[in-house]
Amino acid sequence: MSALGAARVGVVTFPGTLDDRDAARAVRLAGGEAVSLWHGDADLHGVDAVVLPGGFSYGDYLRAGAISRFAPVMEQVVDAAHGGMPVLGICNGFQVLTEVHLLPGSMIKNDHLHFVCREQTLVVENASTAWTNQYAQGQKIVVPLKNQDGQYVADEHTLDELEGEGRVAFRYDGWNPNGSRRGIAGVTNARGNVVGLMPHPEHAVEAGFGPESAEGHKAGTDGLGFFTSVLASLVSA
Repeated sequence: MSALGAARVGVVTFPGTLDDRDAARAVRLAGGEAVSLWHGDADLHGVDAVVLPGGFSYGDYLRAGAISRFAPVMEQVVDAAHGGMPVLGICNGFQVLTEVHLLPGSMIKNDHLHFVCREQTLVVENASTAWTNQYAQGQKIVVPLKNQDGQYVADEHTLDELEGEGRVAFRYDGWNPNGSRRGIAGVTNARGNVVGLMPHPEHAVEAGFGPESAEGHKAGTDGLGFFTSVLASLVSA
C-alpha cells in the first residue's frame, strides 16, 4: 500500500443493516476508498480491510448476529481475518464477530432491558491494534452509543485472559450503560487486526454532526481515529 487513497475498505450490508452508509462516509473522510460489500458476495472484491457496521441484521431474529454469521460473505471475512486482514465490527457487527468466534464472549440484552442511546465516553485500553493506533493509551474519547443487546458477557477465565493479554480495547468511563462485564466496551483478537465494540465511532467523524465537545456544538470527531488508524496500518504494512 503506497498511499492512503489506495486503501480499499469494504463495508458489508446485511438485510437490516442501518449504518453502512455512515461507515462508508467515515472511510472516505479518513482518506480511503469505501467499497460496498453485499451479504451474499462470494468474495471480498480485493478490499484491504472490512467493516461490519451496526443495525439489526435479519431483525436480530434468534439472537443478534446469529443469522448473519452464515452469510456467504462472512466465510470470506473469517478467512481474511485469520490471514491478518483488519476487520472492525461496530455494534451489530461486534455481535456478528462473536458469533463467528473471531472475538470471544457474547452479547445479551442490556441489564436494564431498555434500548439506550447516548453520547458515551470510552477509555482506550489498547492503542496498538490496526483500528486504534492513532489514539493514545488511556485516552478518553466520546462517541455515540445505541443498543439494546449491548451487554458484553464472558466467563471469568476468558475475562481474565482478555485483561492479562491486553485484549480489552475499550472500556466504558463512568456509567456502565448496559451492564457489560468489567465495563468492557470493545475487545481485540490476539493479533490486533480484529476489533469489535458496541459504541459507534462512525457517528463521530465530522464536525457539526458528532457529539458535543469542547470545540463546540456537535463538533466531536473522536471516532475518526478508527478509520485513520486502519489506513495508517495498511500503509505501513
